[in-house]
Amino acid sequence: MSDPSTSVLIALTVITAATPLVFAAIGELITERSGVLNLGVEGMMLVGAVSSFLCVHVYGSAPLALLVGMAGGMVMALLFGFLTLSLQASQVATGLALTIFGTGLSALVGQSLIGVAYGGLPKLHIPVLSELPTVGPLLFQHDVLVYASWLLIPAVSIFLKRSRAGLVLRAVGDSHDSAHALGYRVIRVRYFATLFGGACSGLAGAYLSMAYAPMWVENMTAGRGWIALALVVFAVWQPGWVLFGAYLFGGITILQLHGQGIGINVPSQLMSMLPYVTTIIVLVLISLNQGRVRRNAPAAIGQAFHPTT
Repeated sequence: MSDPSTSVLIALTVITAATPLVFAAIGELITERSGVLNLGVEGMMLVGAVSSFLCVHVYGSAPLALLVGMAGGMVMALLFGFLTLSLQASQVATGLALTIFGTGLSALVGQSLIGVAYGGLPKLHIPVLSELPTVGPLLFQHDVLVYASWLLIPAVSIFLKRSRAGLVLRAVGDSHDSAHALGYRVIRVRYFATLFGGACSGLAGAYLSMAYAPMWVENMTAGRGWIALALVVFAVWQPGWVLFGAYLFGGITILQLHGQGIGINVPSQLMSMLPYVTTIIVLVLISLNQGRVRRNAPAAIGQAFHPTT
């Protein structure tokens, strides 16, 4: 049986690995529930990562850096929204272009930041609770973004199911023509949803560069944006399943790291492939149950809206 302290350490690394996936996936979930398919999550995360790290390096303020990271993701999302919602460009092609653009832009901006280290986001120690054995380190000694990711899931769930704005968002995603006929501003709703997705992706990138690996490394997202996109499908557009999926994939990511550390006799390249192979397997399994996907997927996802009046 493994040492309890080792088990706690592994659990903590799973939490840190899953947190950026939670932010990116929940942001994309809201975007897709409005009927917009934004494949540029990876690019938005990279811009959020480099902009937040540049800010904290220059000004030394973590709260300001997190806001700047969110703003970086939102600017990228605004560009995507302008091209796809206002100019009616292809959402798929524009999303792919956004990822390529974000990858190049972040590499250019981050050239002078390579090799610069940051102390990481401060941990929030809750009196008494933080000192509890096992439970304390697991639940009450995290940075603010971990707690924010836990609160974001029920908040989004309540928003979608219990609020009028959430019902409007879902109506727009299911049938933009019907929503427009009822007087709802389809383009405006989709802009807000896209900007929210950009803010969450920027925050996910900020977490990577300020907490998960507190430094700037070119292309440091390493495909997490694509995993976040797969998580939305895995969760069949339900917020609760996003959290489960993010921790599942986070655990697989950490598994390959610890597997190499304890000397499992498997090529390191094969272990590094585990999260992405798992993503493919999960998507294949989901595709076998098309009925469940059709019941939950926004009916108008990826479709351009052309207002008649």
